[in-house]
Amino acid sequence: LSRLPLTSLVEEVTAPHRDFGISIKLRPGERIGPEPVGQRNPGVIYGLGNLVENAVDFARKSVTVRWSWDEATVTFSIVDDGPGFPAEIIDRIGEPYMSTRQGNETGGGLGLGLFIAKTLLERSGAVLDFRNSSGLGEGAMVQISWPRGVFLNPEITSASMFDTA
Repeated sequence: LSRLPLTSLVEEVTAPHRDFGISIKLRPGERIGPEPVGQRNPGVIYGLGNLVENAVDFARKSVTVRWSWDEATVTFSIVDDGPGFPAEIIDRIGEPYMSTRQGNETGGGLGLGLFIAKTLLERSGAVLDFRNSSGLGEGAMVQISWPRGVFLNPEITSASMFDTA
């Protein structure tokens, strides 16, 4: 498939992470206008998948993935119920070699995963916001937003992902 509806993108990036003992809850949000349908973009798929994987790694029991769209914006958010981002690094998340994980036998903890995900998503025209969830003060949240106009502008085809079906 060369084109991918946003709802199918959500399924594609969450499916590989469902068998790790963490509940992944899919919650569609506000949907105004036709569903965005975009070109299959491996960088976006990899970047979003990496963010979901990171949330699953830090979650205690669950990860919630929300998506929405309107005339102006396409938004995707990932929220886990883990410890949240440490306050001392929250402004530096997405920089290379920034990690709070200890190195382990599987090679984790190099601090490149979020850097690569952020870079790939920003190249697609997305803006990322890393923060801690409000409420109980637990859990991390990543919100990824694209101006819908980026997807509709034919002059930005290399950076665009969605247009209307």
